[in-house]
Amino acid sequence: MNIAIIPARIGSKRIKEKNLKKFCNKPAIYWTIKELKKTKLFEKIIVSTDSIKLANLAKFYGAEVPFMRPKKLAGDFVSTSDVVRHAIKWLDKNKIQSKYVCCAYPCAVFIDSKDIKKGYTQLKKKKSEYVFSAASVAESIYRSFYFKKNHLKMMFPKNYDYRTQDLTNLFIDAGQFYWGLKDTWLNKNKIFTKESSIVNIPRYKYVDIDTIEDWKFAEKLAKINTKF
Repeated sequence: MNIAIIPARIGSKRIKEKNLKKFCNKPAIYWTIKELKKTKLFEKIIVSTDSIKLANLAKFYGAEVPFMRPKKLAGDFVSTSDVVRHAIKWLDKNKIQSKYVCCAYPCAVFIDSKDIKKGYTQLKKKKSEYVFSAASVAESIYRSFYFKKNHLKMMFPKNYDYRTQDLTNLFIDAGQFYWGLKDTWLNKNKIFTKESSIVNIPRYKYVDIDTIEDWKFAEKLAKINTKF
């Protein structure tokens, strides 16, 4: 059985109730639920939340909320892996078996069902511990610099004479979805390991929405995305 788990607490700090906030006339969490359902891969799409308001909204859009997340797992420093493990253990305790588990973030408004399906295929074929979406970094940090006491200093001085195209390509976690076997979620704390692999998504599908500025940028980007 394939299970999707959406960790959706109410207490976001920089954008109040971010997962409920409307993006392109729909609550942010709607877009994640919609794309997960569109894959037709999941027997259950479960939202782990500490909010009755979010729980009711998730159920309205077709997800399940079979339990409320404990307060001890709704704090600022609780890891995603802890929340997923809690959900898996609850399912096991209630005799709901799962093999492949996909964690998907509730404010990943550019998440795409096609990418989720690619991740599932990769996980089964490559035997990776985790598969997650990632995007290439536009500017290489290998030629980055900073100012300290009004003096410029390169982070990597040895790269001064290198062209950007000659430096190693870098990627960043897109913050959308993470596939793993149930046992991997239960036994592994770290997602970013040499045993993990990625679904390389184009940059126009990646926006990490943490601030109002990020939100406004995402709304502008959505105007050229045929999904919205």
